[in-house]
Parts: sequence; C-alpha cells; structure tokens
Amino acid sequence: MEISAKNKEKISEQILAHLYSINPRAVFTVQIARELARDEEFIKQLLINLKKKGLVVEIGKNSKGILYLKRKRWQLSDEAYNIYQMNQTNYN
Repeated sequence: MEISAKNKEKISEQILAHLYSINPRAVFTVQIARELARDEEFIKQLLINLKKKGLVVEIGKNSKGILYLKRKRWQLSDEAYNIYQMNQTNYN
C-alpha cells in the first residue's frame, strides 16, 4: 500500500513535533515509531529525508563515544528548534 506524499509530509510534521516536545533529548527510531504508531522502517525513511533537509540530527554514538551498530538516535536540529520556538512564540 502506497502512502501519498501529502500523508508522508503530515507524518514528518508529527515526527518533528514529537522531537520538539522532548528536546534536547535524543530518542531511538523505535521509540518514535511507537509514539506515532507507525512501522519502524517507514519512520526511518522519513527521518533520513528530514536529515537531508537539515531538520533532524542523527546520533550514531552512545554517551561513551562507542558507535551504534544497528540503531540510531535522533534529535531535532538547532535550526529546526529555533524555527519551532519562533512559531510557538508567535502563535501564543
């Protein structure tokens, strides 16, 4: 089943909103997928697209500097956070 580009965009917005709500904490792909009740691979594809746009940052190492082999953590980029923060301030 194919998901339309419009729906992918809406889900990407949900990902960004979730990352904004937990900022500055970074979370694993599986945690984002559970929060949005979506498939992990689908969420991973959307996160990679958001990374290419500079909206999220991929963290490939743990706190001790050891590379993750099979998983990644994600965090909202500083630029995206500032844009969200401005929009929230303007909205209120």
